[in-house]
Amino acid sequence: MPRKTVFVTGASRGIGKAIAIKYAKKGYNVIITCIHRREQLLQTEMEIEDYNVECLTWVGDAGDYASCEELFQKIKKQFGTLDVLINNAGVSYIGLLQDMKPEDWDRIIRTNLTSVFNCCRLAVPMMLQKQQGKIVNISSVWGVSGASCEVAYSATKGGVNAFTKALAKELAPSNIQVNAIACGAIDTEMNHFLHREDLLNLIDEIPAGRLGKAEEVADLAYHLGYKESYLTGQIIGLDGGWI
Repeated sequence: MPRKTVFVTGASRGIGKAIAIKYAKKGYNVIITCIHRREQLLQTEMEIEDYNVECLTWVGDAGDYASCEELFQKIKKQFGTLDVLINNAGVSYIGLLQDMKPEDWDRIIRTNLTSVFNCCRLAVPMMLQKQQGKIVNISSVWGVSGASCEVAYSATKGGVNAFTKALAKELAPSNIQVNAIACGAIDTEMNHFLHREDLLNLIDEIPAGRLGKAEEVADLAYHLGYKESYLTGQIIGLDGGWI
């Protein structure tokens, strides 16, 4: 049986890296991307190849459609098809809306939401050919409830959630499932800006009494990409009971 192939955006560190390594452990060929951190991406590639699977790395902007087209041509040439797409690329912006510059708004929309359109637009035809496939979008609890001082980030993740539900309905007749993981506070570099006191206050708000682990997101992302066929169009909270 040929190996299956997974594509993970934003895989140089944190949740994306954990997901890519999880799939590699399970015998999948892996495509990984990032926009800036080439050295970290190459480190992830080395760790993936330790599991004797193929790894294709790409440094580029997933928010740019032409660049994504070039990448998908490489994917077709090397692997022929794609079984699982994990849209994980994302950036945050913390600050008052009235202080946000239009270029910051454009950047976060491009990275967090347009990248999801680009990759889905290019992956879906490959999945339709086989009448099967899995798409998992990494979202946030702020896409459900909204966060003060994170208006743009919340808007993009709310968009990802609505995108997930709509695309799932569109693709369900073709045996392609689309789900999203609404992450809570996960212990990654994205949250390392918090001062110790703020971090402890945050943990106090979480019923589970701790931050989530990137590996826990990876476990759920693997389950959604491998196991379920009737579960689709769902925004699954992974937040320790927080929101």
